[in-house]
Amino acid sequence: MRDSVNHLQGAAKTMNPENFDEGDLMKVINIDEESGFALFRMLDGKSAKAQGIEPGSLSLGDVVFYGADGLTKVSREAWPTSRQISIVREVQDDGTILGESGGLLSILTNPIGFSLRKDSTVETDTWGAIQRVLSDQPIRPRPSHDYELLSPSAFLVRPDDDGLSFDDFGGYPNVVARAKELIETQLERRSELEEIGARPVKGILFTGPPGTGKTHLARIIANQSGADFYEIGGPEIVSKWVGDTEDILRKIFEAANASERGKSIIFFDEIDSLAENRSENMQDSSRKLVAQFLTLLDGFDSGENATIVIAATNRVEALDPALTRPGRFDWEIEFGLPTLKDRTEILRIGMRRIGCADDLPIVEVATRTHNWSAARLTSIWTEAALIAASDGRKRIAGEDFAQGYERVARRPERQQKSRSLNG
Repeated sequence: MRDSVNHLQGAAKTMNPENFDEGDLMKVINIDEESGFALFRMLDGKSAKAQGIEPGSLSLGDVVFYGADGLTKVSREAWPTSRQISIVREVQDDGTILGESGGLLSILTNPIGFSLRKDSTVETDTWGAIQRVLSDQPIRPRPSHDYELLSPSAFLVRPDDDGLSFDDFGGYPNVVARAKELIETQLERRSELEEIGARPVKGILFTGPPGTGKTHLARIIANQSGADFYEIGGPEIVSKWVGDTEDILRKIFEAANASERGKSIIFFDEIDSLAENRSENMQDSSRKLVAQFLTLLDGFDSGENATIVIAATNRVEALDPALTRPGRFDWEIEFGLPTLKDRTEILRIGMRRIGCADDLPIVEVATRTHNWSAARLTSIWTEAALIAASDGRKRIAGEDFAQGYERVARRPERQQKSRSLNG
């Protein structure tokens, strides 16, 4: 070690005297072992250089002190640190690293040679030199329970081999036929469409009153097709932090297009809460969110993967007109209130998953439930099961089913009112 110190002292004579004074503390920011050239950063941000450094005597990040005896290597802890946290926003082709901290962009350096990726969280020193990588994901100053919103996996629902099938969807034969066509042509026959030169359908819009089975059918489509299924409730993805909602939307589209299964479905429930018609009274953040959503629909390219966006709404009139134009949501499947035949089938399907007698008044109840939604019909089974269980029985009798219908029918039915675009 004594020899190394002597070499450092000799090297000090080759340093530019305008760049340092006795008592200066310097940090090694670059070193060439072959030529013995070393570059130092001083506390005021200026740089100094030395030549003739013996190989192995200094390493990147070492701290040296210049005194009366020349250069002396000291503990790295002697170097005052002022750490900052930045998010890597872009790594350009020429190696330039753009980082964001406190809403401001700056150019970062990577002297240690970390492997960086976009959106990584890094720790830098005062001069923007990256000291370590904290996370491959952006870390933001917020309560910990919000972190999950930054990950597309929080919205991913894996298909279940024994899950829902089209046999679990009662009524609506035309809607089911259209859904099966969607799987057959857009997901399973994507290569044939490309050979023909046809443009695949990007988006399908489910419209209709609440409780008519829009979300239920979307889950069935995902399960039957074996596709990765991202289920996103409009209100739950909206963040109070500016830019977060756009960020997670972009990541969900990227994750869907990179699916190992080769096919994905992104389902937006209550899409009107994300892409409401833009107006003069709309907040600027909401305008940006709509614009980002439209950009994602236009820009995503399935490549080898088949990706379809399905959106459901019971307020189609509230959607931004730019969303429903051809090329974005090409198909619109309308879910009306079930007919008598539909209601009968919906009630019969409910019998498959519940213990009940065979002589239930299914047709009579179906006849009496004009203008009932599928969800309201299904709630009859819940009431009938409660009646049977309270009586200590394990099967639903015809009287239980009839009383269940009476209970649901007595509930006040709240008609959906169209909400104005301004509130």
